[in-house]
Amino acid sequence: MRLVLIGPPGAGKGTQAAILSEKLGVPHISTGDLFRDHVSRRTSLGRDAQRYLDTGELVPDHLTSSMVRERLEQPDARPGFLLDGFPRTVPQAHELTGVLDGFGATLDAVLELTAPEDVLVARLLGRGRPDDAVDVIRQRQRVYWQQTAPLLDHYASILLSVPALGPVEEITARILDSLAGRTRLLEGPLEPS
Repeated sequence: MRLVLIGPPGAGKGTQAAILSEKLGVPHISTGDLFRDHVSRRTSLGRDAQRYLDTGELVPDHLTSSMVRERLEQPDARPGFLLDGFPRTVPQAHELTGVLDGFGATLDAVLELTAPEDVLVARLLGRGRPDDAVDVIRQRQRVYWQQTAPLLDHYASILLSVPALGPVEEITARILDSLAGRTRLLEGPLEPS
């Protein structure tokens, strides 16, 4: 199963990605983890990305896409994966399509976790991180919607929107139900355990 997980800050993407990765038997591939890995290993991609990370700028699409391509070429990702943090924009979605075309593969679904903005802001404030001030959180929400609204339209034919409200287990069950209804590529029913 090849999936992309999207949602605004505070929607619980990281939590759900870890659970879904285990339940679906596919690697969770996070762009944040890829950046950290390349920087720590001092690869040429990591050195290039570090210049942007050090100044707080977004890592350019071509660098992010190269890291994702390299990771998707690894044997554990060939049968499937759960991408978190990529693509974030329509140009990145085109890059991903190009990568998958090279493997003769396509995405099975794009999972969007949704919740009201006030709920998301409250969740992020509850984390107690120093960078989780209300104005910063609301700005991150605005940036997400500016970048992602076109992406939601781009993936409309395979988009599954799942409310990210309630206990973690209920959200997971909703996701698995949505996936089971979306695709017949899985063997047997998806059951939350």
